[in-house]
Amino acid sequence: MSFRIFILLFFAGYFFNSCVPSKDIIYLQNKENAENAPVAQIPFKPYRLQVSDVLSVTVSAIDPKLVEIFNTGSGSSSDVSSDILYYNGYLIDDHGNIRLPILGEVNVIALTTDEVREKIETLLLKDHFKKEAGIFVSVKLAGFRYTINGEISQPGTKILNLNKVSVLDAIANAGDITVTGNRKDVMIIRQFPQGVQTFSIDLTNYSALQSPNFYLQPNDYVYVKPLKQKTWGTGTTGIQSLSSIITILSLVTTTFLLLQK
Repeated sequence: MSFRIFILLFFAGYFFNSCVPSKDIIYLQNKENAENAPVAQIPFKPYRLQVSDVLSVTVSAIDPKLVEIFNTGSGSSSDVSSDILYYNGYLIDDHGNIRLPILGEVNVIALTTDEVREKIETLLLKDHFKKEAGIFVSVKLAGFRYTINGEISQPGTKILNLNKVSVLDAIANAGDITVTGNRKDVMIIRQFPQGVQTFSIDLTNYSALQSPNFYLQPNDYVYVKPLKQKTWGTGTTGIQSLSSIITILSLVTTTFLLLQK
């Protein structure tokens, strides 16, 4: 094999391996395989509260003056920002309690927000209000907080004012995964009372929609790994790779000519 043919084959292989193929950057592929499958509900488990979560608790009644004391801390307006709710909401302490006016400490650890609402309503109607007062309790998390890092356009800790956040929502809110991000192995790190657990999800496959990890839990950590093309430093598009090839080819040619002299 001549030297010229060897160089040509070398750079051809270099070019095709250094580019990021489209199949690595397109979300939810292989949809055809799922079209004939029966419709299934996307798995979703209600979030159970943990220490350091912040709750917004609003209490309403027929006579608003009866429940004013409950609404000065976390606010009753839907326009209250997540930052204000973080400082003025009800923080779950190390013992799993929140401290409410009149009721004092109420244990809410490992409960859902609906279960906390029912518990507070029961306590209020038991000793403090009659049914005719029309007590209505609303309990929400003070924003859906998660952290995203790695090959992402805008890494950091994010807050969304939503009850359910999918991993695609989280990525879109962070400016999308970069071209060199590995969409086939997105890591989700989740904190449980008994410890930390790690999950992985392939976002290039349509079956990701049916994954039990498609929906995040508050305080999840999402990490996007880099593709091998980034570690090579050869460019991620055809133009970038071609530029790298021309640079290297020029260097090889110059070196070869100098050695011939």
